[in-house]
Amino acid sequence: MKNNNPHIMPEIDKSKGLEFGLYTLGDHLPNPHTGERIPASQRIKEIIEMAEYAEQAGIDTFQVGESHQDYFASQAHMIILSAIAQATKKIKIASGSTIISTSDPVRVFEDASTIDLISGGRMEVIAGRASRVGLYELLGYNLNDYEALFEEKFELLLNINENEYVNWSGEFREPLNNAHVIPRPENDENGLPIWRAVGGSMASAHKAGLAGVPMYQAHLGGPADAFKSRIDLYRQTAAEAGYDAEALPVATAGFFFTHEDTLEAYRKYYPHINEGMKKSNGQGFPKQGFAQGQDYRSVINVGDPELIIEKILYQHELFNHDRYIAQLDFGGVTLDDIKSNIDIIGEKILPAIKKYTKPQGEQ
Repeated sequence: MKNNNPHIMPEIDKSKGLEFGLYTLGDHLPNPHTGERIPASQRIKEIIEMAEYAEQAGIDTFQVGESHQDYFASQAHMIILSAIAQATKKIKIASGSTIISTSDPVRVFEDASTIDLISGGRMEVIAGRASRVGLYELLGYNLNDYEALFEEKFELLLNINENEYVNWSGEFREPLNNAHVIPRPENDENGLPIWRAVGGSMASAHKAGLAGVPMYQAHLGGPADAFKSRIDLYRQTAAEAGYDAEALPVATAGFFFTHEDTLEAYRKYYPHINEGMKKSNGQGFPKQGFAQGQDYRSVINVGDPELIIEKILYQHELFNHDRYIAQLDFGGVTLDDIKSNIDIIGEKILPAIKKYTKPQGEQ
Protein backbone atom coordinates (compact mmCIF):
# COMPACT_ATOMS: atom_id res chain seq x y z
CA MET A 1 0.00 0.00 0.00
CA LYS A 2 1.41 3.37 -0.96
CA ASN A 3 1.64 5.73 1.99
CA ASN A 4 1.11 8.81 -0.13
CA ASN A 5 -0.89 9.23 -3.29
CA PRO A 6 1.30 11.07 -5.82
CA HIS A 7 -1.64 13.17 -6.96
CA ILE A 8 -3.19 16.18 -5.27
CA MET A 9 -6.48 15.40 -3.54
CA PRO A 10 -9.38 17.77 -2.87
CA GLU A 11 -9.82 18.73 0.78
CA ILE A 12 -13.00 16.99 1.91
CA ASP A 13 -13.80 16.87 5.62
CA LYS A 14 -15.56 13.53 6.00
CA SER A 15 -16.41 14.30 9.63
CA LYS A 16 -18.99 16.80 8.31
CA GLY A 17 -20.78 14.25 6.14
CA LEU A 18 -21.47 14.17 2.42
CA GLU A 19 -20.53 17.32 0.55
CA PHE A 20 -23.34 18.86 -1.51
CA GLY A 21 -22.74 21.02 -4.56
CA LEU A 22 -24.38 22.48 -7.65
CA TYR A 23 -23.25 22.32 -11.24
CA THR A 24 -24.31 23.99 -14.45
CA LEU A 25 -23.39 23.18 -18.02
CA GLY A 26 -24.21 26.76 -18.95
CA ASP A 27 -27.07 25.80 -21.24
CA HIS A 28 -28.94 28.71 -22.79
CA LEU A 29 -32.33 27.17 -23.54
CA PRO A 30 -35.88 28.51 -23.70
CA ASN A 31 -38.19 28.04 -20.74
CA PRO A 32 -40.61 25.38 -22.09
CA HIS A 33 -43.47 26.74 -19.95
CA THR A 34 -43.25 30.24 -21.45
CA GLY A 35 -41.18 29.84 -24.63
CA GLU A 36 -38.98 32.70 -23.42
CA ARG A 37 -35.23 32.57 -23.92
CA ILE A 38 -33.32 35.13 -21.89
CA PRO A 39 -30.31 36.95 -23.44
CA ALA A 40 -26.91 35.24 -23.11
CA SER A 41 -25.67 38.14 -20.98
CA GLN A 42 -28.48 37.56 -18.49
CA ARG A 43 -27.90 33.80 -18.44
CA ILE A 44 -24.21 34.24 -17.59
CA LYS A 45 -24.97 36.80 -14.87
CA GLU A 46 -27.60 34.45 -13.41
CA ILE A 47 -25.02 31.65 -13.21
CA ILE A 48 -22.78 33.95 -11.17
CA GLU A 49 -25.73 34.97 -8.98
CA MET A 50 -26.66 31.30 -8.56
CA ALA A 51 -23.16 30.62 -7.18
CA GLU A 52 -23.40 33.54 -4.77
CA TYR A 53 -26.81 32.36 -3.57
CA ALA A 54 -25.51 28.80 -3.14
CA GLU A 55 -22.68 30.07 -0.97
CA GLN A 56 -25.13 31.97 1.24
CA ALA A 57 -27.16 28.75 1.69
CA GLY A 58 -24.12 26.83 2.93
CA ILE A 59 -23.66 24.67 -0.19
CA ASP A 60 -20.14 23.25 -0.40
CA THR A 61 -19.15 23.57 -4.04
CA PHE A 62 -20.19 25.07 -7.39
CA GLN A 63 -19.13 23.84 -10.85
CA VAL A 64 -19.38 25.26 -14.36
CA GLY A 65 -18.88 23.07 -17.42
CA GLU A 66 -18.12 23.97 -21.02
CA SER A 67 -20.05 23.20 -24.18
CA HIS A 68 -19.37 24.49 -27.68
CA GLN A 69 -22.68 24.20 -29.49
CA ASP A 70 -26.00 25.92 -30.03
CA TYR A 71 -28.10 26.57 -26.92
CA PHE A 72 -25.10 27.01 -24.60
CA ALA A 73 -23.39 30.10 -23.18
CA SER A 74 -20.47 28.54 -21.30
CA GLN A 75 -17.93 28.11 -24.07
CA ALA A 76 -15.47 30.18 -21.98
CA HIS A 77 -16.33 28.45 -18.71
CA MET A 78 -13.05 29.40 -17.05
CA ILE A 79 -13.92 33.09 -17.47
CA ILE A 80 -17.28 32.50 -15.78
CA LEU A 81 -15.51 30.65 -12.97
CA SER A 82 -13.12 33.57 -12.62
CA ALA A 83 -16.07 35.91 -12.12
CA ILE A 84 -17.52 33.49 -9.54
CA ALA A 85 -14.15 33.38 -7.76
CA GLN A 86 -14.29 37.15 -7.40
CA ALA A 87 -17.98 37.24 -6.39
CA THR A 88 -17.72 34.58 -3.65
CA LYS A 89 -15.57 34.05 -0.58
CA LYS A 90 -15.67 30.45 0.67
CA ILE A 91 -17.57 28.07 -1.64
CA LYS A 92 -15.31 25.62 -3.50
CA ILE A 93 -15.37 26.13 -7.27
CA ALA A 94 -14.59 23.70 -10.07
CA SER A 95 -14.75 23.19 -13.79
CA GLY A 96 -17.31 20.49 -14.44
CA SER A 97 -16.07 19.50 -16.80
CA THR A 98 -13.18 20.91 -18.76
CA ILE A 99 -12.89 19.06 -22.07
CA ILE A 100 -9.18 18.37 -21.86
CA SER A 101 -9.19 16.44 -25.15
CA THR A 102 -9.66 19.64 -27.18
CA SER A 103 -7.74 21.99 -24.88
CA ASP A 104 -4.08 22.72 -24.36
CA PRO A 105 -3.21 21.36 -20.88
CA VAL A 106 -0.68 24.15 -20.33
CA ARG A 107 -3.37 26.76 -20.92
CA VAL A 108 -5.91 24.88 -18.80
CA PHE A 109 -3.47 24.82 -15.91
CA GLU A 110 -2.57 28.51 -16.33
CA ASP A 111 -6.25 29.50 -16.31
CA ALA A 112 -7.25 27.24 -13.43
CA SER A 113 -4.24 28.21 -11.33
CA THR A 114 -5.03 31.89 -11.88
CA ILE A 115 -8.61 31.29 -10.71
CA ASP A 116 -7.20 29.49 -7.67
CA LEU A 117 -5.13 32.57 -6.83
CA ILE A 118 -8.13 34.88 -7.29
CA SER A 119 -10.32 32.66 -5.11
CA GLY A 120 -7.82 32.14 -2.31
CA GLY A 121 -7.25 28.44 -3.01
CA ARG A 122 -10.76 27.18 -3.83
CA MET A 123 -10.32 25.89 -7.40
CA GLU A 124 -10.55 22.29 -8.66
CA VAL A 125 -10.47 20.88 -12.21
CA ILE A 126 -12.69 18.07 -13.48
CA ALA A 127 -11.32 16.84 -16.79
CA GLY A 128 -13.63 15.09 -19.26
CA ARG A 129 -13.91 13.87 -22.83
CA ALA A 130 -17.19 15.48 -24.04
CA SER A 131 -20.52 13.77 -24.60
CA ARG A 132 -21.33 16.36 -27.29
CA VAL A 133 -18.66 16.00 -29.93
CA GLY A 134 -19.26 18.97 -32.25
CA LEU A 135 -16.40 20.82 -30.57
CA TYR A 136 -13.83 18.50 -32.19
CA GLU A 137 -14.41 19.96 -35.65
CA LEU A 138 -14.95 23.47 -34.26
CA LEU A 139 -11.63 23.47 -32.42
CA GLY A 140 -9.69 21.62 -35.11
CA TYR A 141 -9.39 18.07 -33.77
CA ASN A 142 -10.13 14.70 -35.34
CA LEU A 143 -12.94 12.80 -33.65
CA ASN A 144 -11.16 9.55 -34.54
CA ASP A 145 -8.59 10.53 -31.90
CA TYR A 146 -11.29 10.81 -29.18
CA GLU A 147 -9.76 8.36 -26.70
CA ALA A 148 -6.10 8.97 -27.50
CA LEU A 149 -6.44 12.75 -27.18
CA PHE A 150 -8.02 12.49 -23.75
CA GLU A 151 -5.53 10.01 -22.32
CA GLU A 152 -2.48 11.91 -23.55
CA LYS A 153 -3.70 15.32 -22.52
CA PHE A 154 -4.99 14.16 -19.14
CA GLU A 155 -1.59 12.63 -18.42
CA LEU A 156 0.12 15.89 -19.44
CA LEU A 157 -2.22 17.94 -17.24
CA LEU A 158 -1.32 15.77 -14.22
CA ASN A 159 2.37 16.14 -15.09
CA ILE A 160 2.10 19.93 -15.25
CA ASN A 161 0.09 20.02 -12.04
CA GLU A 162 2.76 18.12 -10.12
CA ASN A 163 5.89 19.60 -11.70
CA GLU A 164 6.67 23.29 -12.06
CA TYR A 165 9.29 22.46 -14.69
CA VAL A 166 7.96 20.00 -17.28
CA ASN A 167 9.73 17.65 -19.67
CA TRP A 168 7.27 15.80 -21.87
CA SER A 169 6.65 14.48 -25.37
CA GLY A 170 3.56 13.01 -27.00
CA GLU A 171 1.71 12.55 -30.26
CA PHE A 172 -0.59 15.57 -30.39
CA ARG A 173 1.61 18.56 -29.58
CA GLU A 174 5.22 19.71 -29.62
CA PRO A 175 7.44 18.46 -26.75
CA LEU A 176 8.00 20.46 -23.58
CA ASN A 177 11.67 20.83 -22.62
CA ASN A 178 12.16 22.05 -19.07
CA ALA A 179 9.10 24.28 -19.60
CA HIS A 180 8.35 26.55 -16.65
CA VAL A 181 4.55 26.49 -16.20
CA ILE A 182 3.28 29.32 -14.01
CA PRO A 183 1.49 30.75 -12.09
CA ARG A 184 1.28 28.06 -9.41
CA PRO A 185 -1.33 27.73 -6.68
CA GLU A 186 -0.05 29.00 -3.34
CA ASN A 187 -0.49 25.79 -1.37
CA ASP A 188 1.92 23.16 -0.06
CA GLU A 189 1.75 21.15 -3.30
CA ASN A 190 1.79 24.15 -5.69
CA GLY A 191 -0.94 22.36 -7.62
CA LEU A 192 -4.69 21.73 -7.90
CA PRO A 193 -7.07 18.84 -7.20
CA ILE A 194 -7.75 17.26 -10.59
CA TRP A 195 -10.62 14.78 -11.06
CA ARG A 196 -11.23 12.37 -13.91
CA ALA A 197 -14.79 12.54 -15.25
CA VAL A 198 -16.20 9.06 -15.95
CA GLY A 199 -19.36 8.56 -18.00
CA GLY A 200 -20.85 5.18 -18.79
CA SER A 201 -17.52 3.51 -19.48
CA MET A 202 -16.21 0.76 -17.20
CA ALA A 203 -12.86 1.19 -18.97
CA SER A 204 -12.67 4.84 -17.91
CA ALA A 205 -13.45 3.92 -14.28
CA HIS A 206 -10.71 1.30 -14.47
CA LYS A 207 -8.21 3.87 -15.81
CA ALA A 208 -9.15 6.35 -13.07
CA GLY A 209 -8.37 3.65 -10.50
CA LEU A 210 -5.06 2.75 -12.17
CA ALA A 211 -4.02 6.40 -12.07
CA GLY A 212 -5.14 6.91 -8.45
CA VAL A 213 -7.02 10.14 -9.25
CA PRO A 214 -10.39 11.29 -7.84
CA MET A 215 -13.36 10.05 -9.88
CA TYR A 216 -16.39 12.14 -10.89
CA GLN A 217 -19.39 10.26 -12.31
CA ALA A 218 -22.46 11.93 -13.80
CA HIS A 219 -25.82 10.12 -14.03
CA LEU A 220 -28.81 10.87 -16.26
CA GLY A 221 -31.34 8.33 -15.02
CA GLY A 222 -32.11 4.77 -14.08
CA PRO A 223 -31.77 2.75 -10.89
CA ALA A 224 -28.95 4.00 -8.67
CA ASP A 225 -27.56 0.52 -8.12
CA ALA A 226 -26.77 0.27 -11.86
CA PHE A 227 -23.96 2.80 -11.31
CA LYS A 228 -22.39 1.07 -8.33
CA SER A 229 -20.33 -1.32 -10.47
CA ARG A 230 -18.22 1.51 -11.91
CA ILE A 231 -17.42 2.91 -8.48
CA ASP A 232 -16.64 -0.57 -7.15
CA LEU A 233 -14.34 -1.26 -10.12
CA TYR A 234 -12.59 2.09 -9.60
CA ARG A 235 -11.87 1.34 -5.95
CA GLN A 236 -10.87 -2.26 -6.62
CA THR A 237 -8.46 -1.21 -9.38
CA ALA A 238 -6.99 1.56 -7.22
CA ALA A 239 -6.40 -0.87 -4.36
CA GLU A 240 -4.76 -3.39 -6.69
CA ALA A 241 -2.54 -0.58 -8.04
CA GLY A 242 -1.35 0.11 -4.49
CA TYR A 243 -3.42 3.13 -3.57
CA ASP A 244 -5.51 3.63 -0.45
CA ALA A 245 -8.82 3.25 -2.28
CA GLU A 246 -10.93 4.46 0.64
CA ALA A 247 -8.99 7.72 0.67
CA LEU A 248 -9.69 8.42 -3.02
CA PRO A 249 -12.64 10.82 -3.38
CA VAL A 250 -15.69 9.89 -5.44
CA ALA A 251 -18.27 12.43 -6.61
CA THR A 252 -21.58 11.79 -8.34
CA ALA A 253 -23.78 14.24 -10.21
CA GLY A 254 -27.20 14.36 -11.83
CA PHE A 255 -30.59 15.98 -12.29
CA PHE A 256 -32.12 17.62 -9.25
CA PHE A 257 -35.30 19.57 -8.63
CA THR A 258 -37.30 19.97 -5.45
CA HIS A 259 -40.72 21.31 -4.51
CA GLU A 260 -42.86 20.82 -1.43
CA ASP A 261 -45.04 18.47 -3.50
CA THR A 262 -43.37 15.59 -5.37
CA LEU A 263 -45.87 15.45 -8.23
CA GLU A 264 -45.56 19.19 -8.73
CA ALA A 265 -41.77 18.86 -8.83
CA TYR A 266 -42.04 16.32 -11.65
CA ARG A 267 -44.71 18.32 -13.47
CA LYS A 268 -42.60 21.49 -13.40
CA TYR A 269 -39.19 19.97 -14.10
CA TYR A 270 -39.93 17.33 -16.76
CA PRO A 271 -40.62 19.81 -19.62
CA HIS A 272 -37.27 21.50 -18.89
CA ILE A 273 -35.41 18.19 -19.14
CA ASN A 274 -37.36 16.83 -22.11
CA GLU A 275 -37.35 19.95 -24.28
CA GLY A 276 -33.82 20.83 -23.24
CA MET A 277 -32.48 17.43 -24.24
CA LYS A 278 -34.37 17.57 -27.55
CA LYS A 279 -32.56 20.77 -28.44
CA SER A 280 -29.14 19.94 -27.03
CA ASN A 281 -28.94 16.16 -27.57
CA GLY A 282 -31.35 15.60 -30.45
CA GLN A 283 -33.84 13.49 -28.49
CA GLY A 284 -35.94 14.02 -25.39
CA PHE A 285 -36.07 12.19 -22.09
CA PRO A 286 -38.63 9.34 -22.03
CA LYS A 287 -41.56 10.43 -19.86
CA GLN A 288 -42.03 7.01 -18.28
CA GLY A 289 -38.33 6.81 -17.43
CA PHE A 290 -38.47 10.21 -15.80
CA ALA A 291 -41.62 9.32 -13.85
CA GLN A 292 -39.81 6.28 -12.47
CA GLY A 293 -37.62 8.78 -10.64
CA GLN A 294 -40.33 8.92 -7.99
CA ASP A 295 -38.95 5.60 -6.69
CA TYR A 296 -36.41 6.32 -3.94
CA ARG A 297 -34.01 3.90 -5.65
CA SER A 298 -33.84 6.03 -8.81
CA VAL A 299 -30.73 8.12 -9.36
CA ILE A 300 -32.90 11.10 -10.46
CA ASN A 301 -33.09 13.36 -7.41
CA VAL A 302 -36.42 15.05 -8.07
CA GLY A 303 -39.24 15.28 -5.56
CA ASP A 304 -40.25 16.78 -2.24
CA PRO A 305 -37.47 17.36 0.32
CA GLU A 306 -38.22 14.18 2.25
CA LEU A 307 -38.04 12.01 -0.89
CA ILE A 308 -34.79 13.64 -2.02
CA ILE A 309 -33.22 13.12 1.40
CA GLU A 310 -34.22 9.44 1.23
CA LYS A 311 -32.79 9.17 -2.30
CA ILE A 312 -29.45 10.79 -1.45
CA LEU A 313 -29.04 8.69 1.71
CA TYR A 314 -29.80 5.55 -0.31
CA GLN A 315 -27.22 6.58 -2.91
CA HIS A 316 -24.67 7.28 -0.20
CA GLU A 317 -25.27 3.83 1.26
CA LEU A 318 -24.64 2.33 -2.20
CA PHE A 319 -21.69 4.44 -3.30
CA ASN A 320 -20.11 5.67 -0.05
CA HIS A 321 -19.23 8.75 -2.08
CA ASP A 322 -17.78 12.00 -0.77
CA ARG A 323 -19.66 14.60 -2.82
CA TYR A 324 -22.98 14.88 -4.63
CA ILE A 325 -23.44 17.61 -7.27
CA ALA A 326 -26.95 18.67 -8.34
CA GLN A 327 -27.90 20.01 -11.77
CA LEU A 328 -31.07 21.99 -11.15
CA ASP A 329 -30.88 24.73 -13.79
CA PHE A 330 -31.01 22.75 -17.04
CA GLY A 331 -33.52 23.58 -19.75
CA GLY A 332 -34.43 27.18 -19.02
CA VAL A 333 -35.33 26.87 -15.31
CA THR A 334 -36.01 30.39 -14.04
CA LEU A 335 -33.76 32.09 -11.51
CA ASP A 336 -36.73 32.28 -9.12
CA ASP A 337 -37.13 28.47 -9.25
CA ILE A 338 -33.37 28.01 -8.87
CA LYS A 339 -33.37 30.20 -5.76
CA SER A 340 -36.41 28.39 -4.36
CA ASN A 341 -34.55 25.09 -4.79
CA ILE A 342 -31.45 26.47 -3.11
CA ASP A 343 -33.55 27.75 -0.19
CA ILE A 344 -35.05 24.28 0.34
CA ILE A 345 -31.62 22.67 0.03
CA GLY A 346 -30.15 24.99 2.64
CA GLU A 347 -33.06 24.82 5.06
CA LYS A 348 -34.15 21.16 4.85
CA ILE A 349 -32.06 18.87 2.65
CA LEU A 350 -28.51 19.86 3.55
CA PRO A 351 -28.91 19.62 7.34
CA ALA A 352 -30.49 16.17 7.06
CA ILE A 353 -27.96 14.61 4.71
CA LYS A 354 -25.05 16.09 6.67
CA LYS A 355 -26.46 14.68 9.89
CA TYR A 356 -27.07 11.18 8.58
CA THR A 357 -23.87 10.79 6.53
CA LYS A 358 -21.48 11.83 9.28
CA PRO A 359 -19.35 8.97 10.60
CA GLN A 360 -20.74 7.25 13.69
CA GLY A 361 -19.61 9.12 16.75
CA GLU A 362 -19.84 12.45 14.90
CA GLN A 363 -23.65 12.54 15.00
